[in-house]
Amino acid sequence: MDYLLDTHVLLWTIFDSDKLSPSAQRIILDKGTYKFISIATLWEISIKNRIGKLPLPNGLSGVFSEVEMNGFGIIGINQGCLEAYNTLPLFHRDPFDGIIIATALLQKMTIITADENIQKYDASWIW
Repeated sequence: MDYLLDTHVLLWTIFDSDKLSPSAQRIILDKGTYKFISIATLWEISIKNRIGKLPLPNGLSGVFSEVEMNGFGIIGINQGCLEAYNTLPLFHRDPFDGIIIATALLQKMTIITADENIQKYDASWIW
């Protein structure tokens, strides 16, 4: 099974792993599972860092280093993902979450998330 980390899960993995659920910790530490980050997550982190909402001690390059050190793959956004995004119900209006959900649906991945809004969608998730 392939997993897609929600933005907060990536940040907690890097900066505050005590916030991760036992299930999330187990999956993230398991070298036998495939874990991915959406480029939308990195874009969201970049934007929040730039406007001062998310100070990063080692800058954005530090986040990329952590992604690499943890063995997370990075998934891009393609036409199919955007088309899937446009069919999602609007349970909430976070476009980054929408891309993560669409990517997971399209790639048949399970989202690791504590976000109750994401859990409302017809996507596989675990926390």
